Amino acid sequence: MAHFAELDENNVVKRVVVVANDINTSDGLLGENDMHVDGEQYCKNFYRDQTSIWKQTSFNGNFRKQYAGIGYTYNASEDIFVKPQPHDGWTLDENYDWQPPEDWSG
Repeated sequence: MAHFAELDENNVVKRVVVVANDINTSDGLLGENDMHVDGEQYCKNFYRDQTSIWKQTSFNGNFRKQYAGIGYTYNASEDIFVKPQPHDGWTLDENYDWQPPEDWSG
């Protein structure tokens, strides 16, 4: 099964849906063509909203860094999903992982 994240106008994930692998794309079946634009278009057509933005996410984290969840942000320049900031004061490192402040006691 393929998983697609719908993004809002700020690239924040609104929902994640499951799409069958046997959907046809211009290059074969969706299940054999990760991150294919035809999968994104399938979601637009299925939900009858051509203005919506969809990005495929990998349940196993094989692409786009990690599996997207509601509240994650899609970073278009890096083509990855970033988790929400867990606490105030945490910062993103060079790998787009959140790091606590030095004085954080958890």
